[in-house]
Amino acid sequence: MEWLEVFVETSEDGIEIVSGLLYSLGVSGLMIEDEREFKEFLENPNREWDYIDDGLVEEKSKRHTGITFFVTDNLSGLETLSNVKSAVKALKEREKEFDLGSLEITMKNIREEDWANNWKKYFKPFPVGGKIMIKPSWEELESGTDRVVLNIDPGHIFGTGTHETTQCCLEHIENYIKEGDKVLDIGCGSGILFIASLLLGAGGADAVDIDPNAVKIVTENAERNGIDPSLYNVYAGNILEDENLAEKFGGNKYDIVEANIVADIIIAVCPMARNFIKKGGVFISSGIIDTRCAEVENALRENGFTVLDIKKRKDWRAIAARFEG
Repeated sequence: MEWLEVFVETSEDGIEIVSGLLYSLGVSGLMIEDEREFKEFLENPNREWDYIDDGLVEEKSKRHTGITFFVTDNLSGLETLSNVKSAVKALKEREKEFDLGSLEITMKNIREEDWANNWKKYFKPFPVGGKIMIKPSWEELESGTDRVVLNIDPGHIFGTGTHETTQCCLEHIENYIKEGDKVLDIGCGSGILFIASLLLGAGGADAVDIDPNAVKIVTENAERNGIDPSLYNVYAGNILEDENLAEKFGGNKYDIVEANIVADIIIAVCPMARNFIKKGGVFISSGIIDTRCAEVENALRENGFTVLDIKKRKDWRAIAARFEG
């Protein structure tokens, strides 16, 4: 198995925050590069080593403070890396009071443009749940299917459907979507969740993502699936900070609210979701690592939701909860 080395540049104060975020996304084996500690080591007259290789000193001196981790060089690794990129971008928007450094993400042993295309060879059509067939836009089905075919090209946005969090969400959507439902997709990424909802019978959808590139990618994916543009709206922005944007979704008008993000943001969104969703509506939340599931359940209950079902896949959880009003 081949691996990709990924580095997230941050600040001394940001190490703990970014590490916590990465762990919440299921990324482990973190290696911390603290520029300050290395300089202190070199300047320490009492250090026990008499000799340090000049090459090591030069290499370490060029490395900034940050965190290194590894992902597999396959489709699963793509999903993990894309999820990390989205979450880090959201962190930068959310934690503006902290100096977290550049939060730039780089890969050591492959160029970004190569990675953006090479992963496609691993992405083939596959079924999800009992009703959906995910099909990359550049692939053809080898045989006919009675499933709803969802054509997707994630671009640089999280959402191919292969990640456990997305699959659990899609299975919840299959179970709870009803003909004519109005849907809100928070953190829509490639648009896979709300497009699936429309293909399964929803009557309309709104979607929002912090990444402005999502608007273009979501629109293109909706077009690939023959979705009438009058049935959906896509917005770019942070609903946790932009009150005007959040007001667009207010008024308890959605039957289904979908959020495949991370536990911290879902917890923060719970009080807002009360204003987005109709009484009796269902809030589907995912991107929850198993160790954070209880916290999300508590936040849901505190805001008037009853947990209906929790889907589990590997270390990930997806919760369907009904709003009691």
